[in-house]
Amino acid sequence: MEHKIELILVNISGYDRPGVTSALTDILARHDAQILDIGQADIHHSLSLGILFRTSPERSGEIMKDLLFKCYELNVQIRFTPIAIEAYEEWVGLQGKDRWIITILGRRLTARHIALVTDEIAAQELNIDGIQRLTGRMPLGEDEEPRSKSCVEFSVRGNPRDITAMRGRFLQLSQTEEFDISMQEDNVFRRCRRLICFDMDSTLIETEVIDELADRAGVGPQVRAVTERAMRGEIDFCESFRQRVALLKGLDESVMRQIAENLPITEGVERMMQVLKRTGYKTAILSGGFTYFGNWLKEKFGFDYVYANELEIEDGKLTGRYVGDIVDGKRKAELLKIIAQVEKINIAQTIAVGDGANDLPMLSTAGLGIAFHAKPKVKQTARQSISTIGLDGVLYFLGFKDSFITDNK
Repeated sequence: MEHKIELILVNISGYDRPGVTSALTDILARHDAQILDIGQADIHHSLSLGILFRTSPERSGEIMKDLLFKCYELNVQIRFTPIAIEAYEEWVGLQGKDRWIITILGRRLTARHIALVTDEIAAQELNIDGIQRLTGRMPLGEDEEPRSKSCVEFSVRGNPRDITAMRGRFLQLSQTEEFDISMQEDNVFRRCRRLICFDMDSTLIETEVIDELADRAGVGPQVRAVTERAMRGEIDFCESFRQRVALLKGLDESVMRQIAENLPITEGVERMMQVLKRTGYKTAILSGGFTYFGNWLKEKFGFDYVYANELEIEDGKLTGRYVGDIVDGKRKAELLKIIAQVEKINIAQTIAVGDGANDLPMLSTAGLGIAFHAKPKVKQTARQSISTIGLDGVLYFLGFKDSFITDNK
């Protein structure tokens, strides 16, 4: 004989206080009700609690009566909605669909930003399961803070109608609306990243060290001219590197120390590194710049690995030559793989962050590639990008909340 069941969804709203959820679930427990789904959110002390439970027709009336009286005592509102068995089974069937995490961030997020993103989510016939704010509560004077941050994360379920078009739309919005958008598949690797590799120049620091050295050597215009030729594709990175290093011949070694001690550190690096180290991430600098400066950053912030180019020095002067192989784009990708192997980390658990075209190989090799304040072509290839805030924006793409970052020092 088939047992009849009832599925009832209760929605509770009102002023949040300790003990509301406990009191209501206690009632369900006394009546042996089975909780099928539960979710709760609190916005400015306003509670929104939903519970879907299963019970028998003989007990449902008594349960609803007890819940109603308890909510009256707690001064919160309750609404009951019966759920058809067919509707529940259809909902359960959605479990097989893909899940995505869509993160939006910027100095300040507006209703327009959220509307533009959710419009595209709806157009792709995806369903939003959850929304949470990752950044701290915003004071009313936030608009006046030049280094403010705002980040909202959407948990989305479904199979996009056209994921290429969706990513293209997000890229377009990020370029025209002054906020960043990340779309990641919500899988086990996204939740278990373990290695993060950074470019150095114009990523960890707000300068190109070779330009700083060239200016001190009095060959700034010549070095920049070689850089421009490389950017136009007239010479490759390795050849441009050889030519630029040759122009530094005769520069005193002490100049490197002076430059290192005054490097302009990118906004958010210290905060980001504190969190990554505290949570067990392995970190690496993979740079087409110079080892001297990479090691200086390693000592200052605690990076685990540094791979860059070694300048040859004789009698306290640069010789205009380098030692060992050149770390170019291809080598960066190889080094990322090698470090992952040494640390026994799946390549899908790796992250790479960089700004230039020579970072593209490692950005595409890593499980998550992030273009940082990069050119549109680099942003498009990397898929994920940060262009509006500092390097600690990486933490939000990993799902960290400001409350965790602040409370777990």
